[in-house]
Amino acid sequence: MPANRRRGETEAVFDGAPRRLVLTLGALAELEDAFGVEDLTALAERFESGRLSAGDAIRILGAGLRGGGTEIADAEVARLSHPEGAAGFVRSVVELLAATFGGAGDGEGAAEAAGPFPGTD
Repeated sequence: MPANRRRGETEAVFDGAPRRLVLTLGALAELEDAFGVEDLTALAERFESGRLSAGDAIRILGAGLRGGGTEIADAEVARLSHPEGAAGFVRSVVELLAATFGGAGDGEGAAEAAGPFPGTD
């Protein structure tokens, strides 16, 4: 069954296997704690800055994978591979954040228009 963007779901291929990602309320609370922010608005503002580190990407992808039902620690996320390399990880983060926080549209291409990483399309 394909990911349902209306529910905030995305899909990415890591280590050759498709994985579902979703930032559930619990995953968002995990990210609030990890980034030391008070609320969802502050969390969204942090992501909108367009400046996220590799460590930030690991935390976001880990929370999304756990929200999607994969039991995985951030240390394991750091060792995953993506068929597109670093650009694929960035694209996965962009798509997940766009699906979660919304943006320019609800369909294909919305991630590129709303993503926190300009120029990654």
